[in-house]
Amino acid sequence: MNRNIACIGAGYIGGPTMAVIAQKNPDRKVIVADISQARIDAWNSDDLPIYEPGLQEVVASCRGKNLFFTTDVAAAIRECDIIFVGVNTPTKTFGAGAGYASNLQYWEAAARTILKEANGDKIVVEKSTLPVRTADSMAAVLHTHREYTFTVLSNPEFLAEGSAINDLLNPDRVLIGGPQDEQGKAAIDALVQVYATWVSRDRILTTNVWSSEMSKLAANAMLAQRISSINAFSALCEETGADITEVANVLGMDHRIGKYFLKAGPGFGGSCFKKDVLNLVYLCRSYGLHACADYWEQVVIMNDAQQERIVERTVKALFNTLAGKRMALFGFAFKANTGDTRETPALTVANLLAEEHADLVVTDPKALENAAKDLAHLPKVTFEPDPYLAATNVDAILVMTEWDCYKTLDWKQIYANMRQPALIFDTRNILDHAELKQIGFKVLAVGKII
Repeated sequence: MNRNIACIGAGYIGGPTMAVIAQKNPDRKVIVADISQARIDAWNSDDLPIYEPGLQEVVASCRGKNLFFTTDVAAAIRECDIIFVGVNTPTKTFGAGAGYASNLQYWEAAARTILKEANGDKIVVEKSTLPVRTADSMAAVLHTHREYTFTVLSNPEFLAEGSAINDLLNPDRVLIGGPQDEQGKAAIDALVQVYATWVSRDRILTTNVWSSEMSKLAANAMLAQRISSINAFSALCEETGADITEVANVLGMDHRIGKYFLKAGPGFGGSCFKKDVLNLVYLCRSYGLHACADYWEQVVIMNDAQQERIVERTVKALFNTLAGKRMALFGFAFKANTGDTRETPALTVANLLAEEHADLVVTDPKALENAAKDLAHLPKVTFEPDPYLAATNVDAILVMTEWDCYKTLDWKQIYANMRQPALIFDTRNILDHAELKQIGFKVLAVGKII
């Protein structure tokens, strides 16, 4: 077996993961392959296709040395004996399981390409988030080859966008699942050696394939559930006079609960949480576990309700009509330190505001290009990179993304340029609300009455 590593898919998973693997394994050749010429051209430039703190530096340190980006998927497969698959697995929009199940057409296409182009035995590594027992489907395709042997492993990613490089360099755990026979254990050990160059062995966990696939879905579902839970409490806090920030602080000091993912806001977004929870719902229903399915589906229902509630409170605060009013969204990415707008709460809020016949102004440090694509269907949207210009002559500002740069703005200047009365809805609870009220803003926040 050679030491070369390939990854099919140059997106949010493949690009950063392979860059770090290449940096930490300078004696291995690492090839990232994707059929999109534009995406590969971006990876080979100084303007990478995704924004992630620290990514540019890692790529620059090894690109052209032992890290390569190419559109020649077939050549990458032939040259490497360990092949990661990090293609997109979106939620199906058609056929059986539409709206819940994962669309595995790109995954199967990758498997068939590996089958066609393989020139020897290969270790195939699931990197995309996939339904439990998807490895069976991959193996079923690959095992039709009469000459070569393929071992399918599961190595799910546990990266948070905005901190992906740090998560890769300092992981809580690396999970590798594989067949428990001699061949499978040898393949697991080969992949363990890749990560062991920088991750301590006690943080590299090995399981069977199904446990690995299930662990990824379970982790994302549990994190999404915490967000929906704290947001459910935030609604009750607004009705009772409690402060969700204080409540969350009390909860977080209980070591059994912990402080993470207890920040109330507009709900979760990104490519994984909603997709994975809905996938879990589909799996539960397919096995007849209807009570389990209903439980997890409620996590998504609560998330959607939180975004609807933000708009309802905005309408009420602006005298029950938004028709003809200008609304500025500060932030469109689903979280800070990324330009990713997939499943962003800001999109739902923007659509609901547009239904109220509001005019929209959107600003974001990194996500305006994606925002323009996401909102192309709306007739009255302006995209403005400068937050001061974005706030000029607007009736309200909704802070939708927790960018640090919004905390240091001159809010007195912004207030002076807004229409009066000026409303600010801090959906992320990142600003000094007492100071905003002193300036003259009417202030709304999630989970508290100000």
